Amino acid sequence: MSRNEKIVIVGGGIAGMTAAAAIAKQGFPVVLLESAPQFGEIGAGVTLSPNAMKGLDFIGVCEDVAAAGVEPTRQRIQHWEDGRTLVTMDRSTQREKYGAPYVTIHRADLHDLLTGAARAAGVDLRTDCAVVGSEGATAILADGSRVAGDLLIGADGVKSVIRQRFEPAEPHFTGHVAWRALVPVTPELQALSDFPGIIIGPGAMITRYNIRGSTAMNLVFFARQEGWTDDGWTIPADPSEIQAIYADWCDDAQMLIRAACEQPMFKWAINARSALPDWIIDDQVTLIGDSAHAMTPFLGHGAACGIEDAVIIARALAASPDIAEGLSRYQAARHERASWIQSESNANADRMQAQDAALFGIGETKDEESLGLFTYDCRTEPV
Repeated sequence: MSRNEKIVIVGGGIAGMTAAAAIAKQGFPVVLLESAPQFGEIGAGVTLSPNAMKGLDFIGVCEDVAAAGVEPTRQRIQHWEDGRTLVTMDRSTQREKYGAPYVTIHRADLHDLLTGAARAAGVDLRTDCAVVGSEGATAILADGSRVAGDLLIGADGVKSVIRQRFEPAEPHFTGHVAWRALVPVTPELQALSDFPGIIIGPGAMITRYNIRGSTAMNLVFFARQEGWTDDGWTIPADPSEIQAIYADWCDDAQMLIRAACEQPMFKWAINARSALPDWIIDDQVTLIGDSAHAMTPFLGHGAACGIEDAVIIARALAASPDIAEGLSRYQAARHERASWIQSESNANADRMQAQDAALFGIGETKDEESLGLFTYDCRTEPV
């Protein structure tokens, strides 16, 4: 494929920025269009399993990301009533088992490193470029200007403008609502920080993990709830909501709730997308990340899938004589896996929020590791 063909990426989140860096490193000219006035991510955490970190190794930032984040040595699943441990996950041997670390990190710290990698690779990074439509491989901006390319990649998230060309449907509400807060690790919280994990109960769960040298914890409270469908990530939340939902939960849950209520708290509805049958239009438009397969967070693989997409599409384009074949190879390599993870993520919510939490872990536990997701290597997967 000619290295003169221009790639236009819409969206500068994790998937879009990774793709920009990966494709540019293959020698293609890349323009990335971001609607925000500056590059950055909101103040929340993200989990990067070994398969995601292999993708970050492809663009040269794996160890930088690991250094900026935390590599937990263990995690656990606890029962909502008494806090007893139901399942323990050993994370101490992730590098040896999978060839890459398991990392939890602040999204802003990750995004800074991705932006640096894209800039170093020569990507034309443009902010204040809200895309409102497209024609062919040309992005149409809110001010009426156009950015033409030979390939247009939609990486603009669950509310993707580019995806509208594939289907007119809006994202659907999954029935789950989440509240998030970042809390400092105080002496009271030290034991919970030292043993991060998830507390599960009927229709709800609480996730905690460390970021920034384990000086802070990212807390996310999930509950099945109707009547709220707004998925904005910066909507202030009323602390009394989680106090009521988790009123009867264990002492560990109450400590987390007290800590969260002392910090700014935000609420969002978890919206997702149904699997598309095809990710290619006219051999010149495609989708990656949440634009292609926005999913629930109950396998912790939304960001990982976007990173995998980014590396696979870069490799597929580099290995192909033209864009059409590159896109065909990309879709063949990614569609089945991403669609399956979408489905399994929904199923995992049902497993972890079952009415009888004590049954979790009896028999075979199904999670992101036991399902084999960590073994995937986007650096070497056939394209």
